[in-house]
Amino acid sequence: MQDKDTVKIKVKNVYKTFDVYLDKANSLKEKLLFWNRNNKETREVLKNINLEIQEGEAVALIGVNGSGKSTLLKLMTKIIYPNKGQLETYGKLTSLLELGAGFHMDFSGRENIYFNASIFGLTKKEIDERLEQIIEFSELGEYIDNPVRTYSSGMFMRLAFSVAINVDAEILLVDEILSVGDQHFQEKCLNKMKELRSEGKTMVFVTHSLDSVKELCNRAIWIHNGEIKIDGQPEEVIEEYLKETR
Repeated sequence: MQDKDTVKIKVKNVYKTFDVYLDKANSLKEKLLFWNRNNKETREVLKNINLEIQEGEAVALIGVNGSGKSTLLKLMTKIIYPNKGQLETYGKLTSLLELGAGFHMDFSGRENIYFNASIFGLTKKEIDERLEQIIEFSELGEYIDNPVRTYSSGMFMRLAFSVAINVDAEILLVDEILSVGDQHFQEKCLNKMKELRSEGKTMVFVTHSLDSVKELCNRAIWIHNGEIKIDGQPEEVIEEYLKETR
């Protein structure tokens, strides 16, 4: 066991279930007529997950849709909590999980930089000092002063990513949103994450881009039916994953 000071994320015996209501009312009339129906199914999404992520690691969570990898990432951010087990993070954390989450649609991109960066713990003075750097990286130009409801999905991603990488977090959690946007900006994001990795930041990704996993990560974890199937070197994990999914 490595010293706790080097551990950035610790997951111990974690289980996560969700209740799925099979006869959920879709209208007010149905709610009034069938108010006593409560036919639900409990689905186990994660089963006894145990792992530690060390400082400076770049870790990919891979697996088919519905395997539980995004749920595990959300648990790490404490958006949701496990039914059983413990999950701890050590250090300042920033996340990119859902495109546009936390954005105020009727405010401009510039105003949303202040909203989002303050959520991540930056003071107004700190945001002022980084504002031009954030805008420049986003490449939004004159659109930065337009309401974000007018933005495309790619513009959302540019703004969200630009804020997240400028808050000096020790841990960066990223879901599949980096697949949004043009090739140029995807490559720019990838290069920036390589830079952050070289600075010793800890990063966890959920992705279907296996080439990006090989290029960026020093560890891959294959989640299969809510359990860790393989945890190891990216090339080895990807090889076994492709054998089963092809």
